[in-house]
Amino acid sequence: MDPISAYLTTLGAITLLLSWIVMLISTSKEDFAWGLCTLLLPPLSYGYAILRLDVAKEAMALAVAGCALLIFGIS
Repeated sequence: MDPISAYLTTLGAITLLLSWIVMLISTSKEDFAWGLCTLLLPPLSYGYAILRLDVAKEAMALAVAGCALLIFGIS
């Protein structure tokens, strides 16, 4: 793996972690139960974010950017 690939993959993973933290904060403000589900079941929280884009649009934008960085880093 060349250094640019490693950098993009690491940056993508950090961005996905940051999106999960932002989603945890926004879902906890919205409803305690969804905040708890986000903490314990992160994939479920992204389904919630798709249905509630008005609440979690920043987190979804970060998640899309993180996935794109991971795809560019792996390929």
